[in-house]
Amino acid sequence: MKILPLSKKAKEIAKIILAIFVVGAGIGMSYYAGFEQGKEHPKQILVEGVTNPEQNNAVDFTTFWETWSILKSKYAEKATVEDNQKLLWGAISGLVSSLDDPNSVYFQPEDAEKFNQDISGEFGGIGAEIGLNENGHLIVVAPMDNTPAWEAGLEAGDNILNIDGAPTAGLSVEEAVKLIRGKEGTFVTLTITRGSTTKDYSIKRDIIQIPTLEFKVLNQQGEVDPSGSIAYIKIYNFYQKAPLLFYQAALKATFSGTDKIIIDLRNNPGGYLDAAVHIAGWFVPENETVVTEQFQNEDLNEIFTSAGPSIFEKTPTVVLVNRGSASASEILAGALKESNGATIVGETTFGKGTVQELLPLSDGSMVKVTVAHWITPKGNMIDKNGITPDIEISLESQKQSVDDLYLKKAVEILSQ
Repeated sequence: MKILPLSKKAKEIAKIILAIFVVGAGIGMSYYAGFEQGKEHPKQILVEGVTNPEQNNAVDFTTFWETWSILKSKYAEKATVEDNQKLLWGAISGLVSSLDDPNSVYFQPEDAEKFNQDISGEFGGIGAEIGLNENGHLIVVAPMDNTPAWEAGLEAGDNILNIDGAPTAGLSVEEAVKLIRGKEGTFVTLTITRGSTTKDYSIKRDIIQIPTLEFKVLNQQGEVDPSGSIAYIKIYNFYQKAPLLFYQAALKATFSGTDKIIIDLRNNPGGYLDAAVHIAGWFVPENETVVTEQFQNEDLNEIFTSAGPSIFEKTPTVVLVNRGSASASEILAGALKESNGATIVGETTFGKGTVQELLPLSDGSMVKVTVAHWITPKGNMIDKNGITPDIEISLESQKQSVDDLYLKKAVEILSQ
């Protein structure tokens, strides 16, 4: 089996698909040095290369320092503005926020540990990925299976109005995460709006162990049966262990005699790009496109292709998705749909198809910034569009049934 190497860019930076509870912010000491200069020489400070028609391709920082001075001298609560570091953090955070991109984030150094907990696959909280919708409202992207959020009944697409009674309007994802997290065993109350209904959910915090993959063999009735012909593989995320665990599942599927596959990506919020590309290589013919990274500078565009082994290239495959399937899930679903001919069953996916880079700053903090979009093999942009299913099953119809309609439909298709 070929192991897909990390891309050149992935070796240079920590590239991540936004996936589970990303938290953070950061600082830039060069701004502080600029402030000290500004106090001594309160003249115009010009930065070449920033478009400003009135300044002939330069930007004037005079109003920034004027505002700084006003806050320092006039703001009613003097103690609040005595912390220059805090003011700088706010200024840089505002700079990043001006992009109107919830996936571009400014990370403070003290949040690095929590960020690392997310990526390692274990953290304290309720077990749900949250994000911002196109209107800037805080929402549940996906509750992870068998976590407190899932057991409480949270659903993908839920709007979070309040956290412990405090309104979420204007909160960033990182700020919301800090409020939701807490000591294991304590409770957090989320006020959720779903359609026309508003309800409070009291959820007990726990240490979240994130599963990666589940494998079982099904018969043509959708029942677990070691002698069945359908391999069912549920991928919970695309973290470091996903390629190895999928390899093990592939071996089980091969040696158990199954000749059909169901890939369940429901409520999978994503993970690493390379993990998704690697798994796609089991289905997509070698050297065919899995996904394309499209940058502002077209010279940087990169096409990720299948490295094989493509042993499931001709195996009938159904992929299950819902509105909680995001990021790397959408890459895999799009690749299997367009480069493999797999049938997609469920809801249109979340539509998170952008590339973020984690760029370190001089003091050890960092900025996560969107640098590219993901494009499917047939040229469709994933971001904000998602992957459209071939056979649609709405969440509402699923709620009205005691059966798993998604799985039932997948088994029906493969049995035919």
